[in-house]
Amino acid sequence: MRIGIDCRYVRIGRHDGISRFTAGVVAHLPDRHDVVLLVSDERQRESLPAELPWELVPAPTEPGEPLVARHVNRLGLDAVFSPMQTMGSRGRRYALVLTLHDLIYYRNRTPPREFSWPIRLGWRAFHLAWWPQRMLLNGADGVVTVSETTAGLIAEHRLTRRPVTVAYNAADPAAVRPADGPRERSLVYMGSFMPYKNVETLAAALPLLGADWTLHCMSRVSDADRARLDALAPGAVVFHDGASDQEYLDTLRSATALVTASYDEGFGIPLVESMGVGTPVAVSDVPIFREIGGDVAEYFDPSSPSAVAAAVRRLEARWASASAASVTQAARFRWADSAERVLQAVERAVADRAR
Repeated sequence: MRIGIDCRYVRIGRHDGISRFTAGVVAHLPDRHDVVLLVSDERQRESLPAELPWELVPAPTEPGEPLVARHVNRLGLDAVFSPMQTMGSRGRRYALVLTLHDLIYYRNRTPPREFSWPIRLGWRAFHLAWWPQRMLLNGADGVVTVSETTAGLIAEHRLTRRPVTVAYNAADPAAVRPADGPRERSLVYMGSFMPYKNVETLAAALPLLGADWTLHCMSRVSDADRARLDALAPGAVVFHDGASDQEYLDTLRSATALVTASYDEGFGIPLVESMGVGTPVAVSDVPIFREIGGDVAEYFDPSSPSAVAAAVRRLEARWASASAASVTQAARFRWADSAERVLQAVERAVADRAR
């Protein structure tokens, strides 16, 4: 078969979650079929295997996205896999598998800040009802999602009649290497500063832990967010303002724990990255984090700074055993396994379409 992989969501310069998922799957696809990368900017190829052929396709943010199949049909593909659910399906002559990562924005309707205002407006309107999502997913032949938690929500809300396959997110194998050496009394947060991420609770927990604790915030931060967090824990929050991958891993490898007080998530790649280097995690007690962290993580009420501090202290008390168990837990999430599941979903979609 000749399979197209929609790589138009690969970020240029630095991955976000969907970009990393795309690159991880592409890099580990079994070689049972011919693969063609679909990009909208040649620079996206920098994060993808250089040996794979590629084709230029209009960007997913262009107005003609609902009719993008007109362009893809010309490529003579048997199937296409997209890491998003929004790829246009009208008029296609190939099997199509779409990805729904999470349902966060039905509960937290503030759109990502990097979007232009027309896209933000459309994004918000899209999440006011379930029927647009159903229409998109039922326009495909199969659906992939990244966790059993989201698969359960898809079933609960009856979002599709198509087969649903779980293909976990994972971590870069180069990152999954336990660290040696002493650990600092520091915590790491990797993620945005959107309201549902609830980073304020993490900052408010620092004074409860003691004056020698610090919180490393790795992502780019606005002046307003920086000021608000600094006021909650003066001098204790370290802002990396967009750390490189190496800086992030070095910080993880010297920290006591990775923490997140998010009220909602689609997965949580930083948990896998942190556990993979032997840094335990203390996280919100929400279903997706239970799925990833299992019995290894410490969990807390995300509305309570004192609960965050107590969870960190529990981790500190059993740090050596938690570190070893974290490495074992992280090994459950492998890009090779996820890529195989994606390819199986595509093969099933082609077979179903041929019937």
